[in-house]
Amino acid sequence: MSVRTGTHEIRFEQTMSDAEALMWNIEKDPWLNPSGAMISILDRPLDIELFRARLSTAVAEIPRLRERVVPGFGRLSPPTWATDPEFDFDYHVRHIALPAPGTERQLLDLSTCLYEDPFDRTRPLWMFVCIDGLEGGRGAVFSKMHHTITDGIGAIRLSERYVEAERDAPAPASVDLARVIADALAAERAGGPDGANTDSAAQRGSLRSGFGHIARRHAGFARRTLGEVATWTGDPVMAREFAEEMIGATKSTIGQLGAPDSGAPSGSDLWSNRSRHRRLETIGLPLDAVKTAGLALGGSINDVFVTGAAMGALGYHERRGVNPEGLNASFVVSTRVDDAIGGNSFVPTKFLVPVSYESPRKFFVEVRDRMTECRDAVSDDGALRRLAGVANLLPTSMVTQMARAQAANIDFATSNLRGAWFPTFMSGAAVQHNIVMGPVAGTAMNITTMSHNGQLDIGFFIDPAAIDDPDELRECMRTAYRRLLAAGGVDFEG
Repeated sequence: MSVRTGTHEIRFEQTMSDAEALMWNIEKDPWLNPSGAMISILDRPLDIELFRARLSTAVAEIPRLRERVVPGFGRLSPPTWATDPEFDFDYHVRHIALPAPGTERQLLDLSTCLYEDPFDRTRPLWMFVCIDGLEGGRGAVFSKMHHTITDGIGAIRLSERYVEAERDAPAPASVDLARVIADALAAERAGGPDGANTDSAAQRGSLRSGFGHIARRHAGFARRTLGEVATWTGDPVMAREFAEEMIGATKSTIGQLGAPDSGAPSGSDLWSNRSRHRRLETIGLPLDAVKTAGLALGGSINDVFVTGAAMGALGYHERRGVNPEGLNASFVVSTRVDDAIGGNSFVPTKFLVPVSYESPRKFFVEVRDRMTECRDAVSDDGALRRLAGVANLLPTSMVTQMARAQAANIDFATSNLRGAWFPTFMSGAAVQHNIVMGPVAGTAMNITTMSHNGQLDIGFFIDPAAIDDPDELRECMRTAYRRLLAAGGVDFEG
């Protein structure tokens, strides 16, 4: 499905890719939640009716926002998408207020609770919560979208439907969502057996394409896999050994995971505990300062971002009197070559963080070089797609168990998103900060940064069972970035 409206092409496949299907399947374990979210802090509460009108237009233009997941036929085919005949706009767009005094800490904690509330898997997989009552007369918008809909870059492109370049942008033309839904359902029924509901039609189509889908997977790899699967009932030990071999290479599909290399440290003993609980912390950096320091140190904004995060993690360990054997980190390499809104095009990769350094400058060079080596080794996501396809043939409980084990070896995952370089507005309110909540998915912490209008907002989404003093971690991160910017010739007192 492909339509071009505005700047970017709207393109969504009606069948999940193997990687998306794997993210959908492993979410049955709450620890491995692959969804992303963001809290946008505004200079004042937005105009709720205008915002609802903009989102209504987005739902009318973008079919995926009104579609729900239809399970595939067993493990023969991945899930598909079909229009939700009971689509309820009010369920997905809500309006609440913080209790007094409305501090930012209250806002971050509320956002964490909203994130932890799982999606209803029988409905479209997104939500917006407009929040009033933030101290200083400000407002906020919490947004959450399942990773099977789109990746971070796609989500930013999608936000052009409800984010404006001027405070008083004209209101959109009204749309009749009930008519849009009815027309979509009629079109889907017309494409299936007479009288069939859309879910049934989608499942029949999924079954018809199931065997062909398997055949299109990497032929030799799939043949070997299916041959091995046939022997499992007679040799359960072989089944487990083979599953470990196959799944070991597919963990990176689970929201920025990746197994450490053979012989590499298994991660921080200090951060070894895991839970489904989350805590959100944030700091902000001037974008020009980060860019200037990066150039002076011989790298990029992203190199400064990841190096500072690594220095902060090591600083936290130092304060606790712990010298880790090694820290394992991951970062995301985008493989997008189009300007489309939908889909997922990324490859998570991991690297071993140096645990000692003579100076911030030398540490920066070492981290930069290790990341460059890993990035250069990524050509596209073809191998990842094939391996995810094999993992989808395995029992979900087996996949999630091994995914947890591999995620336990990752100390922190990172991601860098490029937002607008100019002021933006949401239905009459100016956007001051965008704090991203990236998927922790069994790691100790996800660190995601997003640039916006000269600001670099960094969100630390923490598993408090692993990192038991998030306040101290935030201060360690602040100190680390201050030292790193100073090494690049930039004074920063934030």
